[in-house]
Amino acid sequence: MTLETLGASLPAYARDLKLNLSSLANDTTLSPVQKAGTFIATALAARNESVARTMIDTFGPQLSPEELEAAHAAAAIMGMNNIYYRFVHLAAASDYKTIPAKLRMNVIGKPGAAKVDFELWSLAVSAINGCGMCVDSHEKVLRDHGMTAEQIQTAVRIASVVHAIAVAQEWQTQAGGERELAA
Repeated sequence: MTLETLGASLPAYARDLKLNLSSLANDTTLSPVQKAGTFIATALAARNESVARTMIDTFGPQLSPEELEAAHAAAAIMGMNNIYYRFVHLAAASDYKTIPAKLRMNVIGKPGAAKVDFELWSLAVSAINGCGMCVDSHEKVLRDHGMTAEQIQTAVRIASVVHAIAVAQEWQTQAGGERELAA
């Protein structure tokens, strides 16, 4: 499926998502690699097979095999970290903040992509997964690497649109194309 086909498959109520997808696909705020990896990592995090396949088919050719694997790794490792660190952040007991996580995270040190790109993808996935502690941590690293607020915002805009498209697609799939809203 292409981006155009994906957009066309969205229901009328999701017209804004189609427009935002097109706009973000043509956005030049991020480098082509940063943009491609963000689309892929966030589609994987959104857990919708057709949306993920479309993003991989569309943006995968813009990445080296190592960068494509790093985008997958960002979605996977943040899937783990976001749950763990969201718990640490939300738990009332403060002692969890001082206990080592004891979770392997080697891919963060050697992701197979430029460190700043991997951090950007990790931030976007963390936004989808709702981990404020991880968002703050990755945002700080990105700012320390010279990324602007506009660049970071663009990655989060991609995450929000990709996630919303996955939600609309899932609704359509489960509904068989049509479902009445309960009153």
